[in-house]
Amino acid sequence: MLQNGIGKEKPSELKKAEPELDFPSEPPTQPAPTDSAVRTAQDTDSTHFPLAVFPKLEIKHNAVTDDYKISSQVLGLGINGKVLECTNKKTGEKCALKILYDSPKARQEVELHWRVSGGPYIVGILSLYENMHHGKKCLLIIMECMQGGELFSRIQARGDQAFTEREGSEIMRDIGTAIEFLHNMNIAHRDIKPENLLYTHQKSNGTLKLTDFGFAKETTLHNLLQTPCYTPYYVAPEVLGPEKYDKSCDMWSLGVIMYILLCGFPPFYSNTGQAISPGMKRRIRMGQYGFPNPEWAEVSEEAKQLIHQLLKTDPNDRMTITQFMNHPWINVSVCVCVCVCIYSSCIYSAFILYNRVCVLSLQQSMVVPSTPLHTTRVLTEDREMWDDMKVRMTPSGHPGTSQDQRNHRMH
Repeated sequence: MLQNGIGKEKPSELKKAEPELDFPSEPPTQPAPTDSAVRTAQDTDSTHFPLAVFPKLEIKHNAVTDDYKISSQVLGLGINGKVLECTNKKTGEKCALKILYDSPKARQEVELHWRVSGGPYIVGILSLYENMHHGKKCLLIIMECMQGGELFSRIQARGDQAFTEREGSEIMRDIGTAIEFLHNMNIAHRDIKPENLLYTHQKSNGTLKLTDFGFAKETTLHNLLQTPCYTPYYVAPEVLGPEKYDKSCDMWSLGVIMYILLCGFPPFYSNTGQAISPGMKRRIRMGQYGFPNPEWAEVSEEAKQLIHQLLKTDPNDRMTITQFMNHPWINVSVCVCVCVCIYSSCIYSAFILYNRVCVLSLQQSMVVPSTPLHTTRVLTEDREMWDDMKVRMTPSGHPGTSQDQRNHRMH
């Protein structure tokens, strides 16, 4: 468990000599989490990874500015707080600082992230501070700095270059390895998406790692999940409904990422400019998607069948992470190298899909803009099935609302 500092020295105020830290808006009060205490290696049945027994994460009470120079550069926006660049004053090492208002939910995020931060392809936590700011207690998480950017930013940079299924399988295997580590510890991430997959550095051999555990939760057969936390484009059908769900929701998200990786657009989306629409929800619940040409013409049947197994609407029929990691497409031999030209400059710049994070919890919602995901095309929708076309479009000024623009993009 995280140490709360009771009986210790009073938390320090942030030094006035340093630039003011721009803290996030105070989050709504959440009920205390019911997660159990930190597990040891003996508490799991994992056979794939030697699970380290991490020491308790001690909270430092001196001002974070004693040890780190805080930059105003925002590296990203997480579910529960923003991430800033910082530099270790002693070593000069660049790190990332995530700022959270102290709450049971924030401590749950930190504890679960700390528990898995030694795992493969997972962003590591270096240290944790507790400081006061304007009379409010805040948690300041120092993490390794991922300077290579997001997964899809790297794909975008490929431009017209051919992208192979082998390269795609390597990326999916790295993501799968991180998910396998979580699932072996009975932790569901619940927000697997390209924005939460970052590279260590810009070089081609940069390591891809999973981050942002703001939605993460422990789950077992006796402790299923029910709170509908999700990002629309990657949400599993069962998360949208009243039924309880488990870590298999991550497998659906894995299927969506694989789909986007191989063609450049998502299998489910809203045509109304909304983050998620009734029609989009219906298509997700019914598993209505396809593999349209020309983007999918050269993609192997093996890859398509793997996506089918991941996008099963019934979680009991959905592929598990163990099955995924053992699939031939994920373990493709060196000699197999199917070349798929996914992106062309003229199509690639045609449409920007604004991906918004919808956090739905206790009848409260929050919309957080995230990095735009460039896609290769806008799919034409079946008019008999897509009632959301009748929903009013967003106000003028939102990309993609002009009929002329839509007609141009489809040709």
